[in-house]
Amino acid sequence: MSQAAKWAMHYTAARQFYQREGHLTLPRKHVETVALGGGEGEGRERREVSLKLGAWIGNQRTRVASLTPERIEQLSKIGMRWA
Repeated sequence: MSQAAKWAMHYTAARQFYQREGHLTLPRKHVETVALGGGEGEGRERREVSLKLGAWIGNQRTRVASLTPERIEQLSKIGMRWA
């Protein structure tokens, strides 16, 4: 799996968490489960994946200087607090 695909999967988990909780202030040990695949015509089975979302969010905050403007904008739109 490419780094871009992994980032997208974690972003999906972050968006899911934000839609449910209304914030992205979560403990570093938080694990979020997301469903992948299973869409019509995809021919793939739906599967659930557990992601270490708390650690990923923390890492994005500390690596903000190296994120692309597009990624910063995506995270900002779902309530990311950078400081």
